[in-house]
Amino acid sequence: MRLSARVDYALRAVCELAAAGEGAGPVTSERLATAQSIPPKFLESILLQLRRGGVVNAQRGPEGGYWLARQAGEIALADIIRIIDGPLAHVRGQRPEELGYGGSARALQDVWIALRASEREILELVTIADVVADELPERVRDLISDPTAWV
Repeated sequence: MRLSARVDYALRAVCELAAAGEGAGPVTSERLATAQSIPPKFLESILLQLRRGGVVNAQRGPEGGYWLARQAGEIALADIIRIIDGPLAHVRGQRPEELGYGGSARALQDVWIALRASEREILELVTIADVVADELPERVRDLISDPTAWV
């Protein structure tokens, strides 16, 4: 699985907003960029996407900044990935169910669909709140307890 730098930065920025908490008020993009070592200009465009996607709210001005539009427990990692990069799994820019393999490669389509389902299972299960609290769901903990998962 490959995640773009944009997705990585978006996930980290949203985690930072969640860690700031609801009562903390707006968090500046500069503070987010510094806390997570994200290039500031890059982060601005990512935050705009997240605002348009309904994950963050923004306020302009000297007291401005960003905050979560929903509870961190209601934001799955998959939500962020889809907002930033689109659907979870594509093959040459197409959704797996749209592929038309023939002959000896026909079963590859089923493999790509199973792969997407597996990714979706984890990425829709894990929320921003889970990550910030460092309390991942049991299913994820089971997977990472296998030493072969790390290689």
